[in-house]
Amino acid sequence: MISQLRAAPNQLTLARLLFVPFIVISLVEHHNRWALALFVVAGISDALDGLLARVLKQQTYLGQYLDPIADKLLLSTLFLALSFEHRIPWYVTVLVFSRDLGSALLYATNTLRDLRPSIWGKANTAAQVATVFAVLLYGVWQPEWLRITNNIGFRLTFALTLISWIHYTVIVGQKMRAGGAERTSH
Repeated sequence: MISQLRAAPNQLTLARLLFVPFIVISLVEHHNRWALALFVVAGISDALDGLLARVLKQQTYLGQYLDPIADKLLLSTLFLALSFEHRIPWYVTVLVFSRDLGSALLYATNTLRDLRPSIWGKANTAAQVATVFAVLLYGVWQPEWLRITNNIGFRLTFALTLISWIHYTVIVGQKMRAGGAERTSH
């Protein structure tokens, strides 16, 4: 485990985790430029850790779990902080949290572990990242088109979160039924 922690991609992922409290502090203290800059650096570190893992052939078991956890922690925390700051509507944040909690519970309470991200899950994550970026950018620069973009982002994030949650639940249900059918036929 220690050798996996030393891998450069995992070091970047851990660094991304360290950005989370500093982004939130920047938001709460209304240092919008800092919050935006730190979010962009966190995004760059996310892209770099995946690239480094492939180039350096340092893909680890720990990294497979740590990277998505870091992404979820960053996004979920920012949705929460931005809702408390009245910059993202609560209905969006509640759905994002509910989906993530529901997915985590489904994952934790069954034996299915090989659930790769679907196109809906990837689209949902992309919408969440774009929405958080647009909201943070709007804290620094307020053209009318960016306010409209934020509102579109809220609706798109809500829709894709709901679709991906339903899709995930259906896939898990199908796999659980298939697994149950296999056990009863033996």
